[in-house]
Amino acid sequence: MTTLSKPSPAAQKQESPDAESGAMRRLRAAGLRTTRQRLTLAEILFADGLDRHVTAESLYARATEQGSKLSLATVYNCLHQFTNAGLLRIVTVDSGRAYFDTNLSPHHHFYYEKSGELRDIPASDVALSSLPEAPEGQRISRVDVIVRLDG
Repeated sequence: MTTLSKPSPAAQKQESPDAESGAMRRLRAAGLRTTRQRLTLAEILFADGLDRHVTAESLYARATEQGSKLSLATVYNCLHQFTNAGLLRIVTVDSGRAYFDTNLSPHHHFYYEKSGELRDIPASDVALSSLPEAPEGQRISRVDVIVRLDG
């Protein structure tokens, strides 16, 4: 007869739904499997609840500083999976520079050209007097304003 040993307290904690991290809940709610790589990156992106703008390179650097072993390609793949699942949005400031934004509410951005920093502008601080008609069969999904600063 096989007997099952009682799980260790650490194992019980991992299995307990109450002990599930916010990052894990967020991934599951978005329909993503909670792989080690995704969970590592989601913890960095979402654990403290602050809005942030990251590049794949800056997220990779942060993950490796914390001792995570993953490739830059994995970081890019996860960021695009998070974006496709609705957890992030991409802000493209030029053809070679894209940021991943954790703030999904309608807003715009200041882009500091010298430092590469991106900061939020509340949507209420930008007024657009008109927009062009969308081409036939299309609709405007959102408008992104990037105010470039030379500082």
